[in-house]
Order: sequence, then C-alpha cells, then structure tokens
Amino acid sequence: MRTYTLMLITTAVMAAPAVAQDVKVPINLPEPKEGQYVHQAPSVDDLMTDESINPELRKVILKGRDMFMNTQQFRGKYVFNDMNCKTCHMGEGRLNWSGPVWPAATTLPDYRGKNKHVNSLEERIAGCFAYSMNGQPPAYGSDDMLALAAYHQWLARKAPVYEKNIAGRGFRHLGNKIPEGVSYEKGQAVYEANCAICHGADGQGQKKDGKVVFPPLWGDGAYNWGAGMTRIFTAASFIKNNMPLSKPGSLTDDEAWNVAWFINSHERPQDPRYTGDARETREQFIGFHKHTRYGTEVNGKVLGQHDNTGGKPFLKPANLKPRTFE
Repeated sequence: MRTYTLMLITTAVMAAPAVAQDVKVPINLPEPKEGQYVHQAPSVDDLMTDESINPELRKVILKGRDMFMNTQQFRGKYVFNDMNCKTCHMGEGRLNWSGPVWPAATTLPDYRGKNKHVNSLEERIAGCFAYSMNGQPPAYGSDDMLALAAYHQWLARKAPVYEKNIAGRGFRHLGNKIPEGVSYEKGQAVYEANCAICHGADGQGQKKDGKVVFPPLWGDGAYNWGAGMTRIFTAASFIKNNMPLSKPGSLTDDEAWNVAWFINSHERPQDPRYTGDARETREQFIGFHKHTRYGTEVNGKVLGQHDNTGGKPFLKPANLKPRTFE
C-alpha cells in the first residue's frame, strides 16, 4: 500500500464535522499493478495556460466542467434528485480511485452489459443522468452534451486510446464478491458511527441555503435503483477509498462492505427499466442486479416493488433507446 495525500476542503454544515482548509489527509490507496497505465488528468490551471487550446474550445471545456461540478443548476431539466456529477466522481472527475471519468473517453465506443449494446461516450454520459441523477439526459449532439463530452476528453488528454488496463479506474478494487457475514445490523452500526453526522440519521443528506452539501444516500433525493452505486461492490470500494470525507481510508474493508450493504438496503426511486415487477426486472437484468439488493426481501418488504420515480414525472427517459445493427 502507498500513502497518497489529498487536499480536502469542505464546508461545515449543521452538525457536520468541520475540516479546516488545507488539511492534509492521508489516504491508503492500492498500488497500481505491474503494467497498468497510470494517468494524471490535467487540471483547470493546465487548461488555462495551454496556448495550444483554441479559446472557443476552452470555453466549451469550461462549460462542461461547470455542468459537471454544479449539475444541480439543471434541477428539473436534466436532474431530478440531489446529485451532482462530482458527487460520485470526486476531485473534479480527475482523481484515480475516486471514479475518474476520463477512461470513458478512451475506451468507448464499446459494448456494455448494462444496456446490452455498443455505447458511445455521449451514451455513457446519458446513463449517468438517467440512473445516478434520476433524470433526463441532455439530447445527443446538443450543446450541453458536447460540453460534457469535451470535458471528459480534455481530462483524457495524452492518455492512450483503448487501453483498458488502467490503474484507479472505477470502483471495484475490493472485488465484486460480497464477503460472507455482511449484515444490515453491522452496516447500521458503521453508518451511525461514521456516516450519519454528514448524511443524516435518515440518510437524507444535508443542505444549506437550499444547496446540497452532503447528498442523500437513499430516498427520493438519492440515486435510483438502476445506478451503478446500488451495486454493493461499487459502493464498498467507493466508501473504502473516499469516505468518511474528513478521514477517507479509515474504514476497514469489512466496515466498507457492511455499510454499503446497509445503505443499499433502503428504498430509492425506481429503476427506469422497471417492468412492473421488481423480481421480474431483477431477473431480466440479473447481470447488473445480482450485485444489488433490488428485488430481494429486506425487513419483510421487496425492495423496488413500487411505482415511485422520485422527483421526476416519468419512468424512463425518452432518449434512452436500444440499439441494434441487425
């Protein structure tokens, strides 16, 4: 294990722990494996000082970054919950082991099992809006979609195309097999001791002056049942490397697994792929949902057996369409 240092600047809200500016918090991250590509994504400072970038392109990239960092500005248009892109893709989407988004620009188009066809970069971005932000993606080819794609591609600057052996990509360094012995009760204890102070005892997060500071982890304001973070292994790896915000890396692997199990044992908006029966939907998309608790019984109720779509007035976005070349 190697110790990395991340500069964390947070805002104190209500009972949330204050983290002083410029406090250095050690994070124990996995060593890149031999042969893995390690990318250092460029920063805004790099963008502003790069004279090779056309000023008009710079404007588009900066617009994409602004959309990424403050996606809530599109609340009721593209976003219908309390999430921003940066909520899951921390450090401006740049940081390895924190869901860096640049690999989408270098590995797509490619086949995705989630929707069972070849996806473009725009379509991958659209999926985040449809699931993680429980919303309606910007139209393909629109100015807003172009800006987001431009930001992704800027972060991938100088990265090799179609290199898949990437260090720090995604959230799966703990593996995808849920350990034996995880339980709701163990996870609840971890949550109450480490998470509730920011995300609330009821998992609804915290706001200040109407702006989300700490996002909800379940309920109408959280990611829906189709989001990648509902997978227990995804949530566990994210939590292990990035949470609690004031002292990331401080939870044990077992604690991360148990609290991920607990968080994703709570209701949230419906999966846009819902057929009307949660168990049937689970089986239809078992490649994804075998890693979630959707369609299983928890505390006497089948998770996801409802018609609640959260804050949006529809189930599935109209521009999430199947593709075939037959």
